[in-house]
Amino acid sequence: MGLRQENLKIVGKLCVIALGMFAFGYALVPIYRHICDALGINVLAVSETRIPGAAKLPANTQVDLSRTITVEFDTNVRGPWHFKPAVRSLQVHPGELTTVMYEFQNIQNRSMAAQAIPSYAPKQSAAHFNKLECFCFTQYTLAAGEKKEWPVAFVIDPRLPKDVHTITLSYTFFEVGGKTPPAPESAALAPAASAQGGA
Repeated sequence: MGLRQENLKIVGKLCVIALGMFAFGYALVPIYRHICDALGINVLAVSETRIPGAAKLPANTQVDLSRTITVEFDTNVRGPWHFKPAVRSLQVHPGELTTVMYEFQNIQNRSMAAQAIPSYAPKQSAAHFNKLECFCFTQYTLAAGEKKEWPVAFVIDPRLPKDVHTITLSYTFFEVGGKTPPAPESAALAPAASAQGGA
């Protein structure tokens, strides 16, 4: 009889512990919210913006609305593929998050691995052009005829020098491990012709 009572006591204690753990787990989210509110860190804000009816975030105060920068998008290819931005230029404010889509298509009858390399003009703008997402970070393999769209998400640092009003973001897309075709003859002959004309 004593052994049975002890067993019942242990089972009762285990049930209380299990219920306590469940209650603690259930209360974690409200506790976390209160701690975040008390400390002024709202980590849940990003996920809450995706929930219908949730409160909206305040406007980004780091956007410099007093300045407008023209960002031009340029693409260069040397090979049998298509590569272009969805838009050729945009007007953006420093500090404003902007996304531009790029289209790429492998028009060959074989698969290929390729990567893009960015460059900036003027050169001083490179340090202030912050890419948060870019297809240039990785190599891609595309099947024959495959078409892709890739985003470039960027923010221009508000500390960009005041005399810079236009930035050109240029991408050169090349095949990785493939045979790079020579430059077109007309482009290769142009400097020689102008040199002869100058002489």
